Amino acid sequence: MSCPFAACARLLRCVAAGGLLVGAVMSPAWAACTDPAAAGVDWRRCYHDGTRLTNVDLSAAQLRDTTFQRATLTGARLTGADAYRAKFLSTDAAGARFDDARLTEADFTRASLVGASFRGADLTSAKLVRADLRRADFTGAILRRTDLRDANLAGALWTDGMKTCAEGSVGQCN
Repeated sequence: MSCPFAACARLLRCVAAGGLLVGAVMSPAWAACTDPAAAGVDWRRCYHDGTRLTNVDLSAAQLRDTTFQRATLTGARLTGADAYRAKFLSTDAAGARFDDARLTEADFTRASLVGASFRGADLTSAKLVRADLRRADFTGAILRRTDLRDANLAGALWTDGMKTCAEGSVGQCN
């Protein structure tokens, strides 16, 4: 069957436009910053300053460039989360689990991380300045270029999983 050139061109444009529309409908949707806390949530570039997120499950969440300044994350699960350049300044995250999380360039300045777990986490170039890291677990964590200035590491389990930092360990594990 033959078709006139103009009719075929219109048909091809309609099919192409329909294909683009189908592609747009089928592409993954990005979550909004107002979506509830849940495993795998996409909160990239969101502001959760001062938010109370006690015992939430943010496992495998996308948290790149998100801020949690003065937020409460006590007991939260951030296992496997991507928190590249996230801000946790003055956050209370005591007992939180950051196991296997990507925390590269994250800022935990003055954060309370007592008893937090960073097992296998990547803390490359992260800031933990004046953070309270008593009894934290760093087993298998990557601490390359990590700033621990004035951080309290008393009782923390170090990266080898065997050494416990002595009482009075500030800025380094003694």
